[in-house]
Amino acid sequence: MREYQNIFTQVQVAAPDYPGVPIGEDERNRTKGIVHNHLLGKLGDAQLGPIYLGTLGVFSLITGLLAFLIIGMNMLASVNWDPVQFVRQLFWLSLDPPGPEYGLSIPPLNDGGWWLIVGALLTLSIMLWWARTFRISRNLGMSNYLAWAFGGAILLYLVLGFIRPVLMGSWNEAVPFGIFPHLDWTAAFSLRYGNLFYNPFHMLSIAFLYGSAVLFAMHGATILATSRYGADREIDQITDRGTAAERGALFWRWCMGFNASMESIHRWAWWFAVLTVLTGAIGILLTGTVVENWYLWGMKHGIVPPYPPLEATPVLDPMMEAAQ
Repeated sequence: MREYQNIFTQVQVAAPDYPGVPIGEDERNRTKGIVHNHLLGKLGDAQLGPIYLGTLGVFSLITGLLAFLIIGMNMLASVNWDPVQFVRQLFWLSLDPPGPEYGLSIPPLNDGGWWLIVGALLTLSIMLWWARTFRISRNLGMSNYLAWAFGGAILLYLVLGFIRPVLMGSWNEAVPFGIFPHLDWTAAFSLRYGNLFYNPFHMLSIAFLYGSAVLFAMHGATILATSRYGADREIDQITDRGTAAERGALFWRWCMGFNASMESIHRWAWWFAVLTVLTGAIGILLTGTVVENWYLWGMKHGIVPPYPPLEATPVLDPMMEAAQ
């Protein structure tokens, strides 16, 4: 019998269609189609479906797709409706917020009005999807950890596009819709407010971001490494001895230096991921509203290292040195 490994495995478990846990009357909102994909089975579960949308899911998809359609049409109009240029310049195209002269008023469509409409539709879509995750968790008898984690990401989104611009008194403070333009906005935002690297909440956000990546990778690797002992059956193994759970816990104690169980590692990972966006939201919210220049703030609080004055380190022409 070939040994079972659940990453890049040569063995793929084939099972009959599984329609999912019964959820009462809401079950009628599940799609009927179920298919199995061999390539997906190489990475995870081979079964696709059934998919549950419900009323909230349908309206979330409608508003989200409408927002993306408006963004796409505005970008296409910006290249004179040329599909070739649209594809060629897609990464650089953007839908920008209103100019500073409009403040928080509603501008003409082509001067930022479309941006406001897209922002409203996209926010509605995200909030509907959040309500959907909350309701589905309740229907399945689950706790709402996923909904609250998603809520943390939504808070950061709202701070960037709504809460902070309102506090600053201008929609122009918000982020444009676009791939490279939103990255350019981030760089300009950091320069304008004295380098976000000196923002302590930005520091915390990056620490939690990297910590999340490490924790999730370590946890995933531990489960995969012990899957031959049934580590995917985590709940059954938490209290058993001599199992994959105990081997994983021993590995963490011996190699990582602290205890972690099948349950506690998920709490670690949940908090690290959620604190990434929460601290990021606080750092952005304080920028411009409370702190005008993070570099000067860092100097005041001893975070920025003392740099020598420019006149103390004169610049020498290398050509003159070579001539001498």
